[in-house]
Amino acid sequence: MRDRFLPFSPPFIGEEEIEGVVDSLRSGWITTGPKTKRFEAEFSAYLGAPAALAVNSCTAALHTALVCHGIGPGDEVITTPMTFSATVGVIEHAGATPVLVDIEPDTMNISPSAVSEAVTGRTKAIIAVHYGGHPCEMDELQAICTEHCLLLVEDAAHAIPAKYKGRLIGSGENPVAFSFYATKNLTTAEGGMLTGSVDLIEQGVVASLHGMNRDAWKRVDKTGSWRYDIIMPGYKYNMTDIQAAMGLAQLAKLDRMLSRRREIVSRYDEGFKPMSAFDLPVEREDCESGWHLYPLRIRDGALKISRDQFIEELRLRNIGTSVHFIAIHTFSYYREKYGFQPEDFPIANRESNRVITIPLHPGLSDRDVDDVIEAVADIVAQHGV
Repeated sequence: MRDRFLPFSPPFIGEEEIEGVVDSLRSGWITTGPKTKRFEAEFSAYLGAPAALAVNSCTAALHTALVCHGIGPGDEVITTPMTFSATVGVIEHAGATPVLVDIEPDTMNISPSAVSEAVTGRTKAIIAVHYGGHPCEMDELQAICTEHCLLLVEDAAHAIPAKYKGRLIGSGENPVAFSFYATKNLTTAEGGMLTGSVDLIEQGVVASLHGMNRDAWKRVDKTGSWRYDIIMPGYKYNMTDIQAAMGLAQLAKLDRMLSRRREIVSRYDEGFKPMSAFDLPVEREDCESGWHLYPLRIRDGALKISRDQFIEELRLRNIGTSVHFIAIHTFSYYREKYGFQPEDFPIANRESNRVITIPLHPGLSDRDVDDVIEAVADIVAQHGV
């Protein structure tokens, strides 16, 4: 038994982030400014993306992508029920209708065959969520979008840095939304990034800051002008230089943090494979996961306790956990508005009810990882069938 609680996923912050934030505070420029622009440029260069726009959340990035492509009332957008509510919420905010389809049982990513069956004359876009950092089957999804003239948006909240067939997620022309929330692989406390075509990002700059045709920092800089125009009813989605200062420091050590995540995953795999009670996360041959999550899935009938009781047993052993995700179609708003039933998406429903996500972050020591494995083994020994 650990004598201290092991948090599920605390931020991995060092002196570099602290110094960057302090420098921004002392500079007198704390909102969107030169560090934000530098973060956009370095992030774009890291991925090999055409362009990038720093915003205040992944939610903002997703919404901006939909708005800039004219998605609105009367349109349908296909996505997965195995995601955080924000993915589906932005479809509602755009005035469109979310259409949920089931997932693949190994990766828990959206099923391309289910997507293909769900396309109608009203379908305008697909939002593909790279669950846990593992890329979706992008070639198949892109083929569906090409056939039906649809927009393909990628929710990469978990997928920095992940690769599909050797290419980093976010390196193409598709709109791709990243999250920099406190628990993510790269954090700015709160924040996000939208990557995609130069044209999209140019539109996004306007949409994300009140519809103004001039960035705020350009207006008040020594060489700027106070004059501006409003060319659309935009939003307040900009990132601050304080956040960008953290992002720049995090980006510089992103590869090292991923390397540590992979070491932890290998250690978990070695520890859990002998236990027949679980299905472990996969990494398909043509993919490189960002390993944001390590989902353990309890096999049916393997334990005498429920998933929820298993989580409580881990808590009693000072191990923090989470659940990714409570399936969207089980929430009251979506049940009541769209009449969803649990059996509508049987794979997503099953996985949502048996999954546990255990600690996975670069700050874990080998002793921490061993404590998690030993705690899980102890519960299996006590409550296994």
